[in-house]
Amino acid sequence: MLKSFSATLVLVSGILLISVSPAASPSGEPGQTVTKFDRTGHSQGPASVRDIDNILPHRDRARVENAWLEWRLDNIVPALMRRENIDMWIVINREYNEDPVYLTMLPQPAMASAGMSALIFHDRGETEGVARFSCGPRAAGAHYPNIWTDRRLGQFERLAEFIREAAPQRIGVGISRVWAYGDGLSVSIRDRLVEALGTELSGRLVSAEHLAVGWLETRSPMEISAYRYVAGIAHDLIREFYSNRVIVPEVTTTDDVVWWIRDRIAGLGLETWFQPTVSLQRRQDAARDNVIRRGDLLHCDVGIVYLGLCTDMQWQAYVLRSEETDVPDGLKDALRQANRVADILMAEFVEGRTGREIVEAATARAEAEGLRPLIYTHPIGFHGHGAGCFIDARPEDRIDENNKYRKYYPLYPDTAYAIEFSSTTSVPEWGGQDVRIGFEETAIFTGGVCRFVDGRQTEFLIIR
Repeated sequence: MLKSFSATLVLVSGILLISVSPAASPSGEPGQTVTKFDRTGHSQGPASVRDIDNILPHRDRARVENAWLEWRLDNIVPALMRRENIDMWIVINREYNEDPVYLTMLPQPAMASAGMSALIFHDRGETEGVARFSCGPRAAGAHYPNIWTDRRLGQFERLAEFIREAAPQRIGVGISRVWAYGDGLSVSIRDRLVEALGTELSGRLVSAEHLAVGWLETRSPMEISAYRYVAGIAHDLIREFYSNRVIVPEVTTTDDVVWWIRDRIAGLGLETWFQPTVSLQRRQDAARDNVIRRGDLLHCDVGIVYLGLCTDMQWQAYVLRSEETDVPDGLKDALRQANRVADILMAEFVEGRTGREIVEAATARAEAEGLRPLIYTHPIGFHGHGAGCFIDARPEDRIDENNKYRKYYPLYPDTAYAIEFSSTTSVPEWGGQDVRIGFEETAIFTGGVCRFVDGRQTEFLIIR
């Protein structure tokens, strides 16, 4: 089993901060100070730099990600192969039809497979370790010496020859009925591989689905450290658009904010892995439109991709009425109850438990306290809806068919999650109307504890 490695965490944060060339402040002229917030949204007074102002240029991002990749290949792959009892792992695909694992194993910049290409991992035992190779028309990077140098042999013939000489007992390939991340082997490539291997060797092919899931879900010490910074950028972004800089009550629409977010993310040189959303709740006797009005409760769902890591966050903001100076107490209580659900859920993270066991225990505890949650937490990392332990209480007819199987996958250490759920509360100031708080925040399970990487929202952001 992979051992937890959450102890050594400082190096990469140093790299990120030392090598940065700060961009111009998005909030005004050069030299203008901005407000720095702590991780609960409280003002900490003026500061000259925010996380969003420290985004690395692409060349430096590649250097950082490649340092992480080297550590991951040296440490994560051998541990996983031995955990899953697979002594050869082959990831093979074609250009523009890449296996979900393939590009995460290549040094940056990596945007497509070099034609038909295979990555080969051969575990030769504790002493010799895991050897890495590629088999393709071009090199796959310094980590993977290319075995297909004599082109008098066909590519699959050479791959089969190499496998025959290595004589592995269990050959893992990308075939899975449950995990999309472990199902990257196309039918045509599988057929060619089986034909080249012959009956005896092809009989040793097994699913590498849990190798793929383990590789994608496991975070290195450096990634765990840097996730704070990645989440901090996303938090700064949310504070930007939940402000009067972007929102003018009675004028701005939710669609206006959504497209502002998209343009802002693109302008920062970042990506989003889904279209952001901004929605609103208001008293039932109010107008039904998407113009942001005074007294509205706003909700966003936003995710960025930076340094190969995804975030996924849902925060709330309140638009003050003309006569108001603060958020109504009933809404504050709704957010407080949502935070209590988060505490209960994260306390149920225990290594080895399945997602189903975690969600059932958390739901029972929350309901015993009079809370009304619906939990649908998911892994996050290289992919937004990532590989790993799904903690989902939604009825099976409302989720992906395979999620009912993924809920039986166990919780492993050094993994990341979007702590996601809704919490429903009756609000007296709105005539007892139910209000739904959609809560989502990025967290890490490491050292036996699930913790938010950059805090969470405990107070509403206010638009005046």
